[in-house]
Amino acid sequence: MRTYIGRQQAVSSEDFAELALGTPVELWLGVEGETAEERAAREDAARDILADQPDMPDDLIRIAAQVIEDNPDLFDITPLTRPTRRRRAARKGVAA
Repeated sequence: MRTYIGRQQAVSSEDFAELALGTPVELWLGVEGETAEERAAREDAARDILADQPDMPDDLIRIAAQVIEDNPDLFDITPLTRPTRRRRAARKGVAA
């Protein structure tokens, strides 16, 4: 099954995020090894985008929720709780 956002095909969760944002995901999350100067420039660009589009965060949350609801198989969502550990049975002659 193919999924399109507008005229663009989305084949990964990164594609969905980029198409929903209208910008590369790296603009918002950064990249490994970026310098302080690169980070400052990236953050300035992100602030400018948000200033021009003040409703963008709300729109993105709605879009992301819809994408996740429509395509749960594209996301590796792991439970937030830890599995419960089984207690070891007490060995004979040893207090638990």
